Amino acid sequence: MSQTAVQKYYDGKSIFITGGTGFMGKVLLEKLLYGCSDLKQVFVLMRPKRGKVPQQRIDDMFKLPCFQRIRDEKPEVWKKLKPIQGDVTFDGLGISRDELEIVLNETDIVFHCAATLKLEACLKDAIEMNTTGTRRIIELGKKMKRLSVLVHLSTAFCYCDKEVLAEKVHDFTHNPYDLMRTCEWMDEKSLDLITPNLLKPHPNTYTYSKRLAEMLIRDNYPDLPACIVRPSIVTPSFKEPVEGWVDSLNGPIGIMVGGGKGVIRSMLCNPEYNAEVIPVDIAINGLICIAYTMGQMKELPKEIPVYNITCKETKRTTWREVLEMGKELCYKYPFEAGVWYPDGDITTNKVWHVICAALFHWLPAYFIDFLMFCFGQKRFMLRIQRRIADGLELLQFFTTRQWDFRSHQFQAIPKTLLPDDQKLFNTNVDEIDTYEYMGKIILGGRQYCLKEPLSSLPKARVQLKMLYVLDKVTKLFFLWLFAYAILSVTGLKDHFSNLFSSSVRHEVI
Repeated sequence: MSQTAVQKYYDGKSIFITGGTGFMGKVLLEKLLYGCSDLKQVFVLMRPKRGKVPQQRIDDMFKLPCFQRIRDEKPEVWKKLKPIQGDVTFDGLGISRDELEIVLNETDIVFHCAATLKLEACLKDAIEMNTTGTRRIIELGKKMKRLSVLVHLSTAFCYCDKEVLAEKVHDFTHNPYDLMRTCEWMDEKSLDLITPNLLKPHPNTYTYSKRLAEMLIRDNYPDLPACIVRPSIVTPSFKEPVEGWVDSLNGPIGIMVGGGKGVIRSMLCNPEYNAEVIPVDIAINGLICIAYTMGQMKELPKEIPVYNITCKETKRTTWREVLEMGKELCYKYPFEAGVWYPDGDITTNKVWHVICAALFHWLPAYFIDFLMFCFGQKRFMLRIQRRIADGLELLQFFTTRQWDFRSHQFQAIPKTLLPDDQKLFNTNVDEIDTYEYMGKIILGGRQYCLKEPLSSLPKARVQLKMLYVLDKVTKLFFLWLFAYAILSVTGLKDHFSNLFSSSVRHEVI
C-alpha cells in the first residue's frame, strides 16, 4: 500500500513525547503508531507510579480500549514504544545518562504534552510542572542533534485579557524567569498569599503558568525550531481510536455525566455563548500535521508559528443547544443508578443558581448521607457535591464568557495536504454532526469511565421512568405544601375550606 506524504515524513523518525500517559498523549501515541507505522521509535517520558516501573505501565496501557485496533491489526508496532524513566519536574528530566545519550542522538521530533491540568493546583505546582518543566524541555531540545521540530502543547484560554485570541504570543508584564526563581525560594504558604494578585486577569494557575511557558518557547525561537499549538476544551473522540473514547470525567464529560445522573441540577452558564470544544482525535490529527508542516519549511518564519485548534465560525454550537441535545440523549441513553431525574438547567443569575444549588444539590446530598448514616453505610454524597461545587466554580469562568478565537493558520493546514492525508489525518470539524457526536460522548462516558455496558441500557431506561414518576410526585407534594403554607399564613385556608364545604353541601342538596 502506497504511503501518503505525511506518512513518508514520519518514516524512520524517532519521536520524543512527554505527557504520553495523559488523555491526549494516549491518542497521540495510538495515532502515530497506527497511522505512521514506519516510524523508527517513540520515546515516552514516564515516571514510576503506584509501584510500577515505566515498562509495566506501558504494558498496562496496551490493554486499554483506545489501543484496540493496534492489538487487532498491528500488534508488532507496540514494540516501537520505548519508555524513558524520568519526570519534567526533575533537572535534566531525571533521565539516566545512557538513555539521555540515546534521546539526544536520535530524536527528530518532540511533542511536549506534559502538564498539570488541575485548574485548582497551587501556584508552586503549576509553575514547576507547566513553566519550569517547559524550560527543561527547551534545554533538552537545544542539545538534540537531529531535532527538526518541537511542538509545544498549550491552551487556547491562556490570554483571558484579550478580546480576540489571535495566533500569536502576546507580551505580558510578568517575567517567567522571575516567577520560576520566586517559586524556588518562597515557601508554599507565602506563595498562596500572593497568588490572587499574581494571577490577575487569569482565573487559575493553569492558564497563568501556560502563558508563561509560551513566552519561554517564543524567547528561544528560532534557535529552537518550535511551534505552539493551542487546543480549546478537548472532548472525547469523534471517530479515532474508538468512537467516544475518554479516560476521565474531567471537563464537559463530567458535567454531562453529573447532569445525566441527576447530581448536577444547576450551572452558571450563558446559554447564548458558544461551547468552545474540540474532539481529541481532531486535535491530535492537527498536532501530527502541524509537525509535518513545520518539517517541510525550508526556512523558519520570523515569528514563532502558533496554531489555535478551535472550531471554525461555521461550526459553532451554543451552550443552550448543548443542553437541549444533552437532555434528549440522556433520556435516550440513560446512565445506571441515577440519583434523580436528569432535568437540570443553566442560568446567568448567580442568586437563582445559589438557590437551586441549595435546594437540588446540597439538601439531597445531606438527605442521602443521613440515610447512609442510619443504615450504617459509608457516606459519600456530600464529598461528591463539594467536588462538583469546586468544579462548577472553576468552569463558570469559561462558560460565562464569549470567546473569539482566530484559527486561520490552523485552518490553512488541510489545504496544503493531499486528499489522502486530509482523509487519514482529518481536522475538518464541519463533517461532524453535533447531535450524533454528543451521543457518542454520552455512550463513551458510560462505557469507558463508568464501566456501564450497553447491555444495561434497557434496565437503565426502566430506572429512568421510575425517577420521572418520583420527580413529578415530589414536585407536586412540595407545590401542595407551599400552597398550603401560603394559604395558612394569609388566612385564606379557612375561606377556601368554607367555600369548598358550601359547594359540597349545595351539590348534595
